[in-house]
Amino acid sequence: MAVVVNASGGKASREGDALEGRLIAAFAAHGVTAEPHLVEGKALAQTIADVRSAPVVAVGGGDGTLGSAAALLSKSGQVMAVLPLGTLNHLSIDLGIPADLSEAAGVAVDGKVQAIDLAQVGDQVFVNNASVGLYTRLVRARDTQSLPKWLATIPAAWTVLRGFKVRRLELEIEGTRQCLETPLLFIGNNPYNLTGRRLGKREALDTGQLGLYAVRHKSAVALIGFALRVLVGRADPARDFAPIDDCAAFTLLGSGPIDVAHDGEVTQMQLPLQFRILPGALKVKVPAGD
Repeated sequence: MAVVVNASGGKASREGDALEGRLIAAFAAHGVTAEPHLVEGKALAQTIADVRSAPVVAVGGGDGTLGSAAALLSKSGQVMAVLPLGTLNHLSIDLGIPADLSEAAGVAVDGKVQAIDLAQVGDQVFVNNASVGLYTRLVRARDTQSLPKWLATIPAAWTVLRGFKVRRLELEIEGTRQCLETPLLFIGNNPYNLTGRRLGKREALDTGQLGLYAVRHKSAVALIGFALRVLVGRADPARDFAPIDDCAAFTLLGSGPIDVAHDGEVTQMQLPLQFRILPGALKVKVPAGD
Protein backbone atom coordinates (compact mmCIF):
# COMPACT_ATOMS: atom_id res chain seq x y z
CA MET A 1 0.00 0.00 0.00
CA ALA A 2 1.21 3.50 -0.87
CA VAL A 3 0.41 6.52 1.28
CA VAL A 4 0.39 9.92 -0.41
CA VAL A 5 -0.55 13.08 1.48
CA ASN A 6 -0.82 16.69 0.36
CA ALA A 7 0.95 18.30 3.31
CA SER A 8 0.28 21.88 2.18
CA GLY A 9 -3.34 22.30 3.22
CA GLY A 10 -6.15 21.40 5.60
CA LYS A 11 -5.41 19.39 8.73
CA ALA A 12 -2.19 18.10 7.20
CA SER A 13 -0.56 21.54 7.15
CA ARG A 14 -1.45 22.09 10.80
CA GLU A 15 0.12 18.76 11.78
CA GLY A 16 3.56 19.89 10.58
CA ASP A 17 6.50 17.60 11.24
CA ALA A 18 4.40 15.35 13.48
CA LEU A 19 2.26 14.14 10.56
CA GLU A 20 4.69 11.56 9.19
CA GLY A 21 5.03 9.86 12.56
CA ARG A 22 1.27 9.85 13.08
CA LEU A 23 0.73 8.24 9.68
CA ILE A 24 3.34 5.56 10.32
CA ALA A 25 1.78 4.79 13.72
CA ALA A 26 -1.76 4.76 12.29
CA PHE A 27 -0.91 2.10 9.72
CA ALA A 28 1.37 0.16 12.08
CA ALA A 29 -1.63 -0.28 14.39
CA HIS A 30 -3.16 -2.35 11.57
CA GLY A 31 -0.06 -4.36 10.73
CA VAL A 32 1.14 -2.29 7.76
CA THR A 33 4.55 -0.66 7.46
CA ALA A 34 3.90 2.66 5.72
CA GLU A 35 6.42 5.04 4.17
CA PRO A 36 4.30 8.15 3.64
CA HIS A 37 4.97 10.47 0.72
CA LEU A 38 4.35 14.01 2.00
CA VAL A 39 4.11 16.28 -1.03
CA GLU A 40 3.12 19.77 -2.05
CA GLY A 41 0.03 20.02 -4.25
CA LYS A 42 1.85 20.30 -7.58
CA ALA A 43 3.91 17.16 -6.91
CA LEU A 44 0.84 14.99 -6.35
CA ALA A 45 0.51 13.74 -9.94
CA GLN A 46 4.16 12.69 -10.23
CA THR A 47 4.09 10.97 -6.85
CA ILE A 48 1.01 8.95 -7.75
CA ALA A 49 2.67 8.00 -11.03
CA ASP A 50 5.69 6.81 -9.02
CA VAL A 51 3.52 4.42 -6.97
CA ARG A 52 1.63 2.92 -9.90
CA SER A 53 2.63 -0.60 -8.83
CA ALA A 54 0.73 -0.31 -5.53
CA PRO A 55 -2.74 -1.89 -5.75
CA VAL A 56 -4.07 0.52 -3.09
CA VAL A 57 -3.11 4.18 -2.66
CA ALA A 58 -4.18 5.93 0.54
CA VAL A 59 -4.59 9.63 -0.23
CA GLY A 60 -4.77 12.37 2.38
CA GLY A 61 -5.78 15.96 1.77
CA GLY A 62 -8.75 18.16 0.97
CA ASP A 63 -11.45 17.33 -1.53
CA GLY A 64 -9.54 19.13 -4.29
CA THR A 65 -6.59 16.81 -3.67
CA LEU A 66 -8.86 13.77 -3.62
CA GLY A 67 -10.44 14.86 -6.90
CA SER A 68 -7.03 15.15 -8.58
CA ALA A 69 -5.94 11.79 -7.19
CA ALA A 70 -9.22 10.14 -8.18
CA ALA A 71 -8.78 11.23 -11.80
CA LEU A 72 -5.36 9.59 -11.92
CA LEU A 73 -6.23 6.41 -10.02
CA SER A 74 -9.40 5.82 -12.06
CA LYS A 75 -7.22 5.63 -15.17
CA SER A 76 -4.64 3.30 -13.62
CA GLY A 77 -7.28 1.04 -12.05
CA GLN A 78 -5.73 1.37 -8.59
CA VAL A 79 -7.93 1.50 -5.49
CA MET A 80 -8.08 4.78 -3.56
CA ALA A 81 -8.34 4.84 0.23
CA VAL A 82 -9.28 8.17 1.79
CA LEU A 83 -7.50 9.73 4.76
CA PRO A 84 -9.61 12.64 6.10
CA LEU A 85 -6.89 15.30 6.31
CA GLY A 86 -8.71 18.16 4.59
CA THR A 87 -10.72 20.99 6.08
CA LEU A 88 -14.26 19.74 5.37
CA ASN A 89 -13.73 16.15 4.16
CA HIS A 90 -17.05 15.88 2.31
CA LEU A 91 -16.08 12.76 0.36
CA SER A 92 -14.82 10.86 3.39
CA ILE A 93 -18.04 11.66 5.28
CA ASP A 94 -20.22 10.41 2.43
CA LEU A 95 -18.10 7.24 2.20
CA GLY A 96 -18.46 6.64 5.93
CA ILE A 97 -14.72 7.00 6.61
CA PRO A 98 -14.02 7.67 10.32
CA ALA A 99 -12.57 11.09 11.18
CA ASP A 100 -9.95 9.48 13.43
CA LEU A 101 -6.73 8.92 11.47
CA SER A 102 -5.98 5.47 12.93
CA GLU A 103 -9.52 4.28 12.24
CA ALA A 104 -9.34 5.66 8.69
CA ALA A 105 -6.07 3.77 8.20
CA GLY A 106 -7.91 0.66 9.35
CA VAL A 107 -10.46 1.13 6.56
CA ALA A 108 -7.60 1.60 4.08
CA VAL A 109 -6.11 -1.73 5.20
CA ASP A 110 -9.15 -3.89 5.98
CA GLY A 111 -12.07 -2.16 4.27
CA LYS A 112 -13.91 -3.55 1.27
CA VAL A 113 -13.57 -2.25 -2.29
CA GLN A 114 -16.52 -0.43 -3.81
CA ALA A 115 -16.89 1.26 -7.21
CA ILE A 116 -18.23 4.82 -7.14
CA ASP A 117 -19.05 7.37 -9.79
CA LEU A 118 -16.92 10.36 -10.64
CA ALA A 119 -18.12 13.47 -12.45
CA GLN A 120 -16.40 15.58 -15.05
CA VAL A 121 -16.68 19.15 -16.34
CA GLY A 122 -14.62 19.72 -19.46
CA ASP A 123 -11.37 17.89 -18.70
CA GLN A 124 -11.67 18.34 -14.92
CA VAL A 125 -12.79 15.43 -12.75
CA PHE A 126 -14.57 16.12 -9.46
CA VAL A 127 -15.61 13.83 -6.62
CA ASN A 128 -18.19 16.02 -4.85
CA ASN A 129 -19.67 18.91 -6.78
CA ALA A 130 -19.16 21.74 -9.20
CA SER A 131 -20.94 25.08 -9.51
CA VAL A 132 -21.32 28.17 -11.64
CA GLY A 133 -22.22 31.59 -10.30
CA LEU A 134 -22.06 33.04 -6.82
CA TYR A 135 -19.88 30.40 -5.20
CA THR A 136 -17.03 30.85 -7.70
CA ARG A 137 -16.82 34.53 -6.72
CA LEU A 138 -16.92 33.60 -3.04
CA VAL A 139 -14.00 31.15 -3.45
CA ARG A 140 -11.89 33.71 -5.31
CA ALA A 141 -12.64 36.38 -2.67
CA ARG A 142 -11.94 33.91 0.15
CA ASP A 143 -8.59 32.88 -1.30
CA THR A 144 -7.35 36.49 -1.24
CA GLN A 145 -7.60 36.44 2.57
CA SER A 146 -4.66 35.39 4.76
CA LEU A 147 -7.05 33.57 7.10
CA PRO A 148 -8.18 29.96 7.61
CA LYS A 149 -10.75 29.02 4.96
CA TRP A 150 -13.71 28.84 7.35
CA LEU A 151 -12.93 32.30 8.77
CA ALA A 152 -12.08 33.89 5.41
CA THR A 153 -15.51 32.84 4.12
CA ILE A 154 -17.21 35.50 6.28
CA PRO A 155 -15.67 38.65 4.71
CA ALA A 156 -15.69 36.93 1.32
CA ALA A 157 -19.45 36.36 1.53
CA TRP A 158 -20.01 40.01 2.40
CA THR A 159 -17.93 41.12 -0.58
CA VAL A 160 -19.80 38.82 -2.95
CA LEU A 161 -23.27 39.81 -1.73
CA ARG A 162 -22.49 43.51 -2.22
CA GLY A 163 -21.88 42.85 -5.91
CA PHE A 164 -24.61 40.23 -6.22
CA LYS A 165 -25.95 39.49 -9.71
CA VAL A 166 -28.29 36.90 -11.17
CA ARG A 167 -26.86 34.98 -14.10
CA ARG A 168 -28.76 33.80 -17.17
CA LEU A 169 -27.73 30.27 -18.14
CA GLU A 170 -28.84 28.00 -20.96
CA LEU A 171 -28.58 24.24 -20.54
CA GLU A 172 -29.07 21.47 -23.08
CA ILE A 173 -30.18 18.19 -21.49
CA GLU A 174 -30.91 15.21 -23.74
CA GLY A 175 -31.56 17.49 -26.70
CA THR A 176 -33.86 19.87 -24.82
CA ARG A 177 -32.79 23.42 -24.01
CA GLN A 178 -33.68 25.06 -20.70
CA CYS A 179 -33.03 28.70 -19.77
CA LEU A 180 -32.44 29.65 -16.15
CA GLU A 181 -31.96 32.89 -14.26
CA THR A 182 -30.09 31.96 -11.13
CA PRO A 183 -27.34 33.22 -8.84
CA LEU A 184 -26.00 29.67 -8.50
CA LEU A 185 -26.13 26.44 -10.50
CA PHE A 186 -24.92 23.50 -8.39
CA ILE A 187 -23.97 20.17 -9.97
CA GLY A 188 -23.49 17.17 -7.70
CA ASN A 189 -21.63 13.97 -8.39
CA ASN A 190 -24.84 12.05 -7.56
CA PRO A 191 -27.89 13.73 -6.00
CA TYR A 192 -27.67 15.57 -2.68
CA ASN A 193 -30.18 15.74 0.16
CA LEU A 194 -31.65 19.24 0.35
CA THR A 195 -33.49 19.13 3.66
CA GLY A 196 -33.41 17.71 7.16
CA ARG A 197 -30.58 16.19 9.15
CA ARG A 198 -28.96 14.74 6.01
CA LEU A 199 -28.78 18.14 4.32
CA GLY A 200 -25.77 18.36 2.03
CA LYS A 201 -25.09 14.61 2.16
CA ARG A 202 -25.42 11.96 -0.55
CA GLU A 203 -27.17 8.67 0.11
CA ALA A 204 -25.29 6.95 -2.71
CA LEU A 205 -22.32 7.56 -4.96
CA ASP A 206 -23.19 5.02 -7.64
CA THR A 207 -26.53 6.15 -9.12
CA GLY A 208 -24.99 7.16 -12.46
CA GLN A 209 -26.67 10.57 -12.25
CA LEU A 210 -25.68 14.20 -11.79
CA GLY A 211 -27.78 16.12 -9.28
CA LEU A 212 -28.68 19.56 -10.69
CA TYR A 213 -29.89 22.43 -8.48
CA ALA A 214 -30.50 26.02 -9.58
CA VAL A 215 -31.18 28.48 -6.75
CA ARG A 216 -34.32 30.50 -7.45
CA HIS A 217 -33.59 33.66 -5.48
CA LYS A 218 -32.94 36.89 -7.34
CA SER A 219 -32.14 39.39 -4.56
CA ALA A 220 -29.36 39.51 -2.00
CA VAL A 221 -31.86 39.69 0.86
CA ALA A 222 -33.74 36.61 -0.41
CA LEU A 223 -30.45 34.77 -0.83
CA ILE A 224 -29.50 35.46 2.80
CA GLY A 225 -32.85 34.03 3.86
CA PHE A 226 -32.20 30.96 1.75
CA ALA A 227 -28.74 30.51 3.29
CA LEU A 228 -30.19 30.72 6.81
CA ARG A 229 -32.83 28.09 6.00
CA VAL A 230 -30.12 25.83 4.61
CA LEU A 231 -28.03 26.23 7.78
CA VAL A 232 -30.90 24.99 9.95
CA GLY A 233 -31.90 22.21 7.55
CA ARG A 234 -35.13 23.89 6.43
CA ALA A 235 -34.52 24.38 2.71
CA ASP A 236 -37.67 23.94 0.63
CA PRO A 237 -36.91 22.31 -2.75
CA ALA A 238 -40.09 23.63 -4.37
CA ARG A 239 -39.54 27.16 -3.11
CA ASP A 240 -35.77 27.44 -3.25
CA PHE A 241 -34.79 25.63 -6.45
CA ALA A 242 -35.88 25.72 -10.08
CA PRO A 243 -37.02 22.26 -11.24
CA ILE A 244 -34.29 20.41 -13.15
CA ASP A 245 -34.25 16.65 -13.50
CA ASP A 246 -31.18 14.64 -12.58
CA CYS A 247 -29.30 13.49 -15.67
CA ALA A 248 -26.20 11.65 -16.84
CA ALA A 249 -24.87 14.59 -18.87
CA PHE A 250 -25.71 18.11 -19.98
CA THR A 251 -24.09 21.00 -21.82
CA LEU A 252 -23.84 24.54 -20.52
CA LEU A 253 -24.28 26.57 -23.69
CA GLY A 254 -22.74 29.90 -24.64
CA SER A 255 -19.34 31.23 -25.67
CA GLY A 256 -16.33 32.72 -23.97
CA PRO A 257 -14.77 32.10 -20.55
CA ILE A 258 -16.63 31.16 -17.37
CA ASP A 259 -15.45 30.42 -13.83
CA VAL A 260 -16.34 26.94 -12.58
CA ALA A 261 -15.87 25.78 -8.98
CA HIS A 262 -15.04 22.10 -8.53
CA ASP A 263 -14.37 20.49 -5.15
CA GLY A 264 -13.51 23.88 -3.63
CA GLU A 265 -11.17 25.00 -6.43
CA VAL A 266 -11.99 27.48 -9.20
CA THR A 267 -10.89 27.14 -12.83
CA GLN A 268 -11.70 29.37 -15.78
CA MET A 269 -13.13 27.26 -18.63
CA GLN A 270 -14.54 27.92 -22.08
CA LEU A 271 -18.19 27.66 -23.10
CA PRO A 272 -19.90 25.56 -24.35
CA LEU A 273 -19.04 23.19 -21.53
CA GLN A 274 -20.10 19.59 -20.96
CA PHE A 275 -20.79 18.08 -17.55
CA ARG A 276 -21.10 14.29 -17.33
CA ILE A 277 -21.13 11.40 -14.91
CA LEU A 278 -18.47 8.67 -15.11
CA PRO A 279 -20.31 5.60 -13.77
CA GLY A 280 -18.29 3.32 -11.49
CA ALA A 281 -15.07 5.02 -12.58
CA LEU A 282 -13.21 4.82 -9.25
CA LYS A 283 -12.60 1.95 -6.85
CA VAL A 284 -12.46 3.06 -3.21
CA LYS A 285 -12.06 1.47 0.20
CA VAL A 286 -15.10 1.76 2.49
CA PRO A 287 -15.82 0.30 5.94
CA ALA A 288 -16.22 -3.47 5.70
CA GLY A 289 -19.50 -3.42 7.61
CA ASP A 290 -21.28 -1.14 5.11
